[in-house]
Amino acid sequence: MPRIVMIGAFPESLLNFRGPLLKDLVAAGHQVITMAARTNLHTFIRQLSELGVEFRPYPIQRSGINPLRDLQTFLSLRLALREVKPDIVFSYTIKPIIWGGMASKWIPNCSFYALVTGLGYAFHPRDDFFQKLLMILVIRLYRSALSKASCVIFQNVDNRDFFLSKHIVNKEKCTVVNGSGVALDKFTIKPLPTKGIIFLTIGRLLGEKGFREYAKAAQIVKESYPEAVFRLVGPSDPSPDSIPDREVLEWNERGWVEYLGATDDVRPFIEDCHIYVLPSYHEGMPRTVLEAMAMGRPILTTDVPGCRATVISHENGFLVPKCDPDALAERMIWFIEHRNEWERMGARSRAFAEEKFDVRSVNRDLLSIMRLT
Repeated sequence: MPRIVMIGAFPESLLNFRGPLLKDLVAAGHQVITMAARTNLHTFIRQLSELGVEFRPYPIQRSGINPLRDLQTFLSLRLALREVKPDIVFSYTIKPIIWGGMASKWIPNCSFYALVTGLGYAFHPRDDFFQKLLMILVIRLYRSALSKASCVIFQNVDNRDFFLSKHIVNKEKCTVVNGSGVALDKFTIKPLPTKGIIFLTIGRLLGEKGFREYAKAAQIVKESYPEAVFRLVGPSDPSPDSIPDREVLEWNERGWVEYLGATDDVRPFIEDCHIYVLPSYHEGMPRTVLEAMAMGRPILTTDVPGCRATVISHENGFLVPKCDPDALAERMIWFIEHRNEWERMGARSRAFAEEKFDVRSVNRDLLSIMRLT
């Protein structure tokens, strides 16, 4: 059976985002080794071990560019892959794809698969010289890393078309899957709360998640509907695009947004809300939206790559332009004034998740792409 190395950045993402895929690979009899940043979470390592999966840490600075640290990442991956001698390397997110792809070139008879989960900060357009230089550099690194890839897997067609437009990869190597999928048996449909008007958004505290627009929209809505509640759940982030803690706490103090901190389990927060909101600037496929859909919540998100694939307008929610708090507030007010539509739209969300985003179906596609079925 093939020996498979899966490379990510955050250790927790191996279970939170790739857990069902790891289970399927082990169940099929494959030897699976995972790699991510070093962690002191012994429960995490134990959970992987219980799945039959080995964990090997490697040094990685998830955000920012430091040539010496990135060189260390590449050399560590190259050494690890030489020791393991994998048949398949599967990498996801930008740095694991770039440095994992380059390292895998040194391994004989090794197939490399890249899962592009979004474009990320480097490709978000800004009138900034450094940003433009960063995008040029990342494009060149991607081209090199993916030159020998067996397949490049995208979570939406917009990201695929962007890579093609920049001549990063050939079309013959590209395929698209429906995100990472959602575990429908874990994220089960829940009845809407009987009281209140509660909006919720979840994510790392980044500007590109649209949380500043969320706070501004909440301020606008509360002028007419002060009883509406706007909640935010998620951890801080070291990215250059991070929102400072003091800014989030100011939203909280002003009464616009209730910041509830980070969590290892989003389900209680989704269950306690009426409408799920994600005003992101770009996504691969928004995992939290899929989870909220599976739990039967109407969706309000932006008309951008990834997000637009989760909403059928007027059926399970609405799409609004990105970076537009007024449009966001307008649709929030629509939800407040049309409470009788919530249950119908939530039920449609669940049905849509079952039709298109079942993790079992997504994983079958991934196994087929890697020729493991």
